[in-house]
Amino acid sequence: MTILCLHDKINELCLNICSCELDIVSSKSKSKAKSRGKTTTQRPKSKPSLRTLWLEILFFVALAVFGFSVVAQLLGSASETILHFPSLPYSEEDADVATSRLYEAASRRPAPEPTLSPIFMPSVQYWKDDLLKWSADYAIDPNLAATVMQIESCGGPEAMSSVGATSLFQVMPFHFEEGEDPFDPDTNAKRGLAFLAGGLELSNGHAGLALAGYNGGYGVISRDYEDWPHETQSYYRWGSGIYREASAGWDSSPTLVAWLAAGGKSLCDAAEEELGLTSVSR
Repeated sequence: MTILCLHDKINELCLNICSCELDIVSSKSKSKAKSRGKTTTQRPKSKPSLRTLWLEILFFVALAVFGFSVVAQLLGSASETILHFPSLPYSEEDADVATSRLYEAASRRPAPEPTLSPIFMPSVQYWKDDLLKWSADYAIDPNLAATVMQIESCGGPEAMSSVGATSLFQVMPFHFEEGEDPFDPDTNAKRGLAFLAGGLELSNGHAGLALAGYNGGYGVISRDYEDWPHETQSYYRWGSGIYREASAGWDSSPTLVAWLAAGGKSLCDAAEEELGLTSVSR
């Protein structure tokens, strides 16, 4: 702002100089006319002399140079203040921290405790504590594990498909080792979530592709959606929608409601009956 004011003042002084020079020329003309016997009316002098104007210009130029030097010095001092913090405590451990990586340090805030979304059916909520434990064992979001349970069995421990998939996570027989009970909840969860974790690893953490791989096998993860079996496409749509709404913190899931209306309700009715939850209304 100061620099702009100086600039305007110098322009004003230059205009005054030009005006003063014109007055001088006009005065000379009037003197010649008077010497010839012509009478002229002389205006009172209101403009400063040329010498005074030049002195003012030199003064404001010097003032501007001084202002520039002061501003530059202040900016230099400010930059040094930003880079150095002599008043802050310093330890030897700080010497190992590179300045360029100062803001890349891991957050010290405590990680939020995993929780299960309330959108899932009561027969899935029945396994809440187990889902949190099982998911932690395989570093899986419990809402993703609950989504698989919701679609596969709706939490029915005795569920069994026509192709031999069993219990909570509808795990196929060839995933179990000899002597394992496929209907044991812990064993079923161990084999099912291990397979889901493998799909997450192959899909670089893409939950939707991992769900597709859980239904159609790992091979579909690297294939285009159009090349998937129709059942896998439906599984992907239902599962992705339910998981997305659960992860977003919604209190209800439109996708889950649509899945129930499309035939999932009968599966959940059977699961609630197995678990003795038939009196629980949603």
